[in-house]
Amino acid sequence: MRASRLLSLLLMLQARGRMTARELADELEVSIRTIYRDMDALTESGVPVYADRGPDGGYSLLEGYRTQLTGLSAEEADSLALAGMPGAAAELGLSRVLAAAQLKVQAALPNELAERSRRIAERFHLDAPGWFREADHVPTLTGIADAVWNQRVVRVRYRRWGDEEVERELEPLGVVLKAGVWYLVAAPHDGGSPRTYRVARVLSLETLDARFERPEGFDLWRYWNERSSELTSALYQAEAAVRVSPGGMALAPVALRPHTARALAEREWPVDGDGWTCAVIPVESIASTRSELLALGAEVEVVSPSALREQMREAAVGLAALYGP
Repeated sequence: MRASRLLSLLLMLQARGRMTARELADELEVSIRTIYRDMDALTESGVPVYADRGPDGGYSLLEGYRTQLTGLSAEEADSLALAGMPGAAAELGLSRVLAAAQLKVQAALPNELAERSRRIAERFHLDAPGWFREADHVPTLTGIADAVWNQRVVRVRYRRWGDEEVERELEPLGVVLKAGVWYLVAAPHDGGSPRTYRVARVLSLETLDARFERPEGFDLWRYWNERSSELTSALYQAEAAVRVSPGGMALAPVALRPHTARALAEREWPVDGDGWTCAVIPVESIASTRSELLALGAEVEVVSPSALREQMREAAVGLAALYGP
C-alpha cells in the first residue's frame, strides 16, 4: 500500500508540478504527517524532491526529472473507458483505480499535451444524472459489474413492477447508465433473448460458479438503442391535437417530457389567427398526458381526443374552485 502511495506522489509531482503537503494529503486521503514521512522516503531512495518553505512553497521535482514508471495495470487500463464519468466509476467501485490510471497517463504525456489535458479537465465535466431526482440505491451494482466482466452466471431476487418478487438465474451481458439510472442487460440462463432489468430493483445477488459464453455478435450499444426505440414506440401509441400559445411553445422544452417537446419542435406546425401553434403530440396515456400538459397551464388547449379534453376541463374546474372566485 505504501509503495503504491509513493508512486502516486511521484507521478503527481511529475504531472502537476509543485504541490503543497496539504494538497497531497487531501488527494491521497492521508495525514500531512504521512506526506512528510513519504517525502523523506522518496528522498532517501534517490528521487530529487525539493521542498520550498513559505506561503507559496511546496514540494517539487528537480526540473527535467521524469520517471518512466508509468505503466498501466490491467485494472487501470480497463477503467479508462469511464474517464469522463467519475461518478459512474465510483458506483462501480473503480474510483481509486481510475484516479491511478489517469495520473499515469498524465505523467506519460509530453508537457504540452499534459497541460492541454489539465485545461480540458478544468473546463468540461459530464454529470449524467437528471435534475431533481434522487439517485437509485444500487448496492448490487459492483457485484453485477464483476459478473459481467468475468462472464459468471448470477442468481437474483428481483422486484418487478407491481412489487411482485421473482427469482432468476441470469447471464449478465452488460450494464447501462441512462440518465443516472443503472440497468442490467442479461439473458435467462435457461435460454432466451436478452432482457433489461433496473439494477435498483435487484434485491439480492448471488454469483454462481457457472460461467457462460457471450452470444456471438452481441452488441450492447446496438441492443440498447433498439430496445429504447421499441420502448418509446410501445409507450406512445396514440396522439392528441393541441393548441399551444407562443409562451407555451417557449416553455415546452423545459416543462414537457423530451418526447413531447421534440414532437412540437421537430416540424413547422400551422399557426392560427390568434398566433397559437396547432400541433399533434404523442400520448402515452390520458392520465399521464393530462398531468404533463397541466404544467403549461392556460398556455395549452386540448382539441382532441375528447376524453383528454374532458380531463383537462375537470382539472381546470377543480383548480378554479380551490383558488376561489
